[in-house]
Amino acid sequence: MTAVLAACGGSSGKPATAAANATGTPDLSGVTLRIGETGYQRQRLYLESAGLANTPYKVQYVTFDSGSLQLQAMAAGNLDVAQSSEIPPIFASQSAGGGNFKVIAVEQATTLLQEVVIPKGSPLKSIADLKGKKVGYVASTTAHYFLYKLLEQAGLGWNDIQPVKLTVPDGVTALLSGSVDALATYGNAVITTKQRGATTLGSGEKILSGNFAYEATPKAIADPATHAAIADFLSRQQKAYAWARAHPDDWAKIIADQTKQPVAQALDTFNTGEAQRPTKLIPTSPAAISSAQDVADVFVKAELLKSKVNVADYFSTAFNTEIEKFGT
Repeated sequence: MTAVLAACGGSSGKPATAAANATGTPDLSGVTLRIGETGYQRQRLYLESAGLANTPYKVQYVTFDSGSLQLQAMAAGNLDVAQSSEIPPIFASQSAGGGNFKVIAVEQATTLLQEVVIPKGSPLKSIADLKGKKVGYVASTTAHYFLYKLLEQAGLGWNDIQPVKLTVPDGVTALLSGSVDALATYGNAVITTKQRGATTLGSGEKILSGNFAYEATPKAIADPATHAAIADFLSRQQKAYAWARAHPDDWAKIIADQTKQPVAQALDTFNTGEAQRPTKLIPTSPAAISSAQDVADVFVKAELLKSKVNVADYFSTAFNTEIEKFGT
């Protein structure tokens, strides 16, 4: 990843200030968008599968293990666009300069594959059984949040377990090797552990909002050409989500190839997720801010944040007009 980020420096990180063309719209040919991905390059695959990847600007995709790592790269000036759950921005906003990001759009998506898993043969039967146990989790992510909430629901506090901060891949290794008794994780990590016999102890399905943030740097938002390229990219993502719903069998094959699971399983997971909460982009809104604020307040209560965070400070309406025109 370091090598890729280094390659993404230089001229591709500078705002594109090309002159407008004859129609008055910015010339996007000189723009390169550096876009973060978590786990695998889902956004790239969406556009390629839907026949929407031929953009008038260049796109460089950089893959990370979590949204929080994307925002760290953004803070360092190495990404223009990131995508995460609503949790990483809360922590990133406490960094120097406010983290160098603004939330510009909200993706509504399924809350499935957000679980506390235990290894094959584990004697644990409920979340309450985690008292005194080593529990791996991915810090500053949905896993961090739903684990705290599940413990709270079971009458336990954070201090009642032995929390072990792990990356996504290290968490999988730790669970399967027996280094931790349980693991709070998400996405492909859940699939991988279950393929090795892990089972579900608890789920964030009914705890999480399903709101996922798209973030951009203030510099990218302010530059007319980069702004236009981001708006175009988001509109293509919206169309690609609709394409996937219309072609679930084709999309399931693509997912299965990335996640190394049977196509039938990928298809069932996709269809179940879309039935629960169809994937779509919506503008930032008071409701999205309120949801993120509730999460931030929980982290303050849990003393995982030193002071109250006003999440409205890092939300932007700069793309709302464009997103309202996307449709679903």
